[in-house]
Amino acid sequence: MYRRHFIRSTLLAAAAGVLTPAALAGEAPTIMVVGDSLSAEYGIARGTGWVALLEKKLAAEKIVAKAVNASISGDTTAGGRARLPALLKTHQPAVVVIELGSNDALRGLSLDMTESNLSAMTQAAQKAGAKVLLAGMQMPPNYGADYGKRFLELYPKVAKANNAALVPFFLEGVADRPNALELFQPDRIHPTAAAHPIILGNLWPELQKLLKK
Repeated sequence: MYRRHFIRSTLLAAAAGVLTPAALAGEAPTIMVVGDSLSAEYGIARGTGWVALLEKKLAAEKIVAKAVNASISGDTTAGGRARLPALLKTHQPAVVVIELGSNDALRGLSLDMTESNLSAMTQAAQKAGAKVLLAGMQMPPNYGADYGKRFLELYPKVAKANNAALVPFFLEGVADRPNALELFQPDRIHPTAAAHPIILGNLWPELQKLLKK
């Protein structure tokens, strides 16, 4: 039964032009998310975060692909960079979503190091045969205008230098809305479950493009 379903889904995906080489080889390609608490379902029920919603979206769109959530709450770009080689070897992803950097900024870490880590992760994923999507972030104004500007510019800079896809602001429509606090948990840092469909909506157009290439 599963095999018949897989073959049917594969043919549908081929007709839609959304197959990667892994799928053509008989394996569903993997979208691997390497992020922090914003992707690790911190403070919300399991299965309600944007990565879980992505799995449902792929099924609804009849796209033969699967999502792997390799996110860890509190992770930094240095942590993601250290974990990435093993993750690439284990999951052999077709697409890697990098959602890291917020904890670097919250801890006041060197932005040059953050940029270096994001670049290294992007290049490592690409060398392993994966397409990369960078999820850009912004810092609140209380971190200072100069720091905030430099942090914001990191993501498009890394994306352009490495020919990677980019979502300029991961929390667009969540953190920048007039009544933003209603979509955040009491800590004012982590989005509620109600915000995660919006987050997926920010990422989906770019993910679709990568799956079609």
